[in-house]
Amino acid sequence: MPVLKALKKLFNKPGEPLQEDSLPDIEKQQAATKEKSRAPRDSKPRQDKPQAGKDARKPRQQDKPKRKSPAPAEPAKPWSLHDFQVAPAEGKTRFHDFPLPDSLMRAIQEQGFSYCTPIQAAVLGKTLRGQDAIGRAQTGTGKTAAFLTSTIAQLLDTPPPDERFMGEPRALIIAPTRELVMQIASDAEGLTKHCKLNVMTFVGGMDIDKQLRQLEQRYCDILVATPGRLLDFCNRGEVHLDLVEILVLDEADRMLDMGFIPQVRQIIRQTPRKGERQTLLFSATFSDDVMNLARQWTENPAVVEIEPERPASENVTQQVYAVSGSDKYKLLFNLVTQLELERVMVFANRKDEVRRIQERLVRDGIDAAQLSGDVPQQKRVRTLENFKNGKLRVLVATDVAGRGIHIDGISHVINYTLPEDPEDYVHRIGRTGRAGAKGTSISFAGEDDAFQVPPIEELLGGKLDCIPPEERFLKPVPKHQHSAEEHAEIRANETAQAEAAARARRRSSNRRDTRRR
Repeated sequence: MPVLKALKKLFNKPGEPLQEDSLPDIEKQQAATKEKSRAPRDSKPRQDKPQAGKDARKPRQQDKPKRKSPAPAEPAKPWSLHDFQVAPAEGKTRFHDFPLPDSLMRAIQEQGFSYCTPIQAAVLGKTLRGQDAIGRAQTGTGKTAAFLTSTIAQLLDTPPPDERFMGEPRALIIAPTRELVMQIASDAEGLTKHCKLNVMTFVGGMDIDKQLRQLEQRYCDILVATPGRLLDFCNRGEVHLDLVEILVLDEADRMLDMGFIPQVRQIIRQTPRKGERQTLLFSATFSDDVMNLARQWTENPAVVEIEPERPASENVTQQVYAVSGSDKYKLLFNLVTQLELERVMVFANRKDEVRRIQERLVRDGIDAAQLSGDVPQQKRVRTLENFKNGKLRVLVATDVAGRGIHIDGISHVINYTLPEDPEDYVHRIGRTGRAGAKGTSISFAGEDDAFQVPPIEELLGGKLDCIPPEERFLKPVPKHQHSAEEHAEIRANETAQAEAAARARRRSSNRRDTRRR
């Protein structure tokens, strides 16, 4: 204030009194600012002028109209037998004609079955009453579904014992090859999808501890196994067969050929006596040896024989090329590449032939894999999965390894060498033309195996025309340039196969030495 008065005196006219209300504007502005700061914030209404920045954004979520919540889903309608309608047809048997549980009928519907095949109708009519049975039918007739349906129905009708160990199966299915075991187990899992039954598999060539862990987690109702691995578990005391109610022996003729019968005898001795269990035996042929086994292991069995109108499926077109042994590989390569075949099975008689064919195909740029006894089980499973998914173009196999492979979409089967047993020819070409699809079988008849053609024709009941291949199919195989990665992969694959073959030879030698002692 003194400073302001001094300034007033300086600028006022002489003699003019000093006026308090004549303070300069700056003082008035200071007073107004103080007064404004004391006033409450809400005393002055906010102006609605638009602002940049945050206030200029889109309206907040709460300003949007609320989205309606979806209506609650209606509960799924429980399945009933009325959902599975199959009209009666003359000369056909429906699954409805048998006393099957609804949970099993639901799975049968989901598998796409409507009417029974001849062997299914004949087998179910006997086995559902608890009778033993021996059956003969060609591959692809539905015998696996026949014994699985009967087994599952009876297990569901009979409650399990009040006390049992995890490793005491109620049904035991024995098959000769790992691939067949895996296929049967896959079918069993499909049919038990809506049943409280556990399916387990024991096969050689896979981690035994991993398979053992199955028994530590749940009870075993249906066990599907190869004879050797099952004996391993029995000898270790992990599996007990004293509660087996149903015993199934699939492809008994093949088990005879492969020398598994001594092991099967040891297994059967650990099951209840015949008469106290139901025994089902299936075979492609009823030889004297097979019938002797049937008499030993069954009691008053029903004999079911389904005579096919034709041993080979009518859906398969059969061709035979008369070709020299030196031209067989050229013919194979050109057929695959020129016809642009995408899913092919090639059969050869020996494991070393299978290995050589597969290695040459890979070197020439064709995605191929082999299936034989020398291939470790985990790799076999991977190979089959890749073949199913279309990642592999060609699968080269022996008869034993190829038995039981059921993969839809195989367009061609090529017999690089003709089989020594005509029955194997029927099994080979049965890998194509499945599920109503059309397929083609091409056989190479060279100077070393052409003599196998007449026995095959006798079995088929018809003539096979042998013709020379067209010139374009005998063109030289072009050299394929591999990248460094492909070379490394080929070498690693060849090394792994050689090591597996060496291990197989050592195991075979050890078994021979043990038998001599």
